[in-house]
Amino acid sequence: MTDIQLPAVAPGARILGLGAYRPRRRVTNDDLAQMMDTNDEWIQSRVGIAERRWASEDETLVEMAVAAGGKAIAASGLAPDQIDLVIVASASLRVPIPGIGPQVGHRLGIPRPGSFDLNAGCAGFCYALGVASDSIRAGSSRNALVVGVERLTDVTNLEDRTTAVIFADGAGAALVGASEEPGIGPAVWGSDGDQFNAIEIAAGSSTMTMAGQAVYRWATTKLTETLVAAMERAGVTPADIDVFAPHQANLRIVESMTKRLGFGEDVVVARDIVQSGNTSAASIPLALTALMESGEAKSGDLALVLGYGAGLTFAGQVLVLP
Repeated sequence: MTDIQLPAVAPGARILGLGAYRPRRRVTNDDLAQMMDTNDEWIQSRVGIAERRWASEDETLVEMAVAAGGKAIAASGLAPDQIDLVIVASASLRVPIPGIGPQVGHRLGIPRPGSFDLNAGCAGFCYALGVASDSIRAGSSRNALVVGVERLTDVTNLEDRTTAVIFADGAGAALVGASEEPGIGPAVWGSDGDQFNAIEIAAGSSTMTMAGQAVYRWATTKLTETLVAAMERAGVTPADIDVFAPHQANLRIVESMTKRLGFGEDVVVARDIVQSGNTSAASIPLALTALMESGEAKSGDLALVLGYGAGLTFAGQVLVLP
């Protein structure tokens, strides 16, 4: 019997570059008050959002993914022909076939990459990052482009103020490469499928509904243990964390998690939700890119991230920022 030969692999993977794309149109709470029964105080007191970005017709999922992915590639210093895997995380694809991963890779000049789309709701980016890291460490890939992209306005009922004030559009990307020093900790992921329909687009419907209070209670009471487990699996403690960037679903959830973990003022906490709204699978790379661009976070910082949402799915990791 001939044994299967496995390639020599790198002991780890790390993010080599980040990129983001934010749609041109800013929509403030006052703008929404002209469209529905709401106001700035009501929105900010409940979810902490002041404004969000809504994509125009030409800002398609592919266009936004290509824009963010191109920036991540440029930041990494790699050439497109050095990339061999493209993973696009999204929960707002309106056409199931074909997926957009192959289109994104082609548009970016990546020659014949392994490519697929992944839908884990708002946890999609963290799931995709875990898959990319594991693929690199297993020898299936050398360099992978991970993109989180959403046009949630396509699936939002603008007459439902409980969701219309929250959801938004955008794209964020990370270029992940092999590394002698691990820069992405193990993904701690899971799901609570008994609440699968807490966030859903029901059969026969074209818009999303959300049991907001149920999701809020779940996120604030059940997910701290995931964050603790992610740190333990990576061999770090809360004292080692420089940046905390959970999914930007609700500012009150971000603040609750920060308090439950005992993070002090020395930890930079992502609050991109205030300017960007909830962009689902795009929210974590958008938030990390904003912190890097503002100088609040810097290369080499240790970041704790957590995605969570529809399913109900969740995934957390510890990352070294590029």
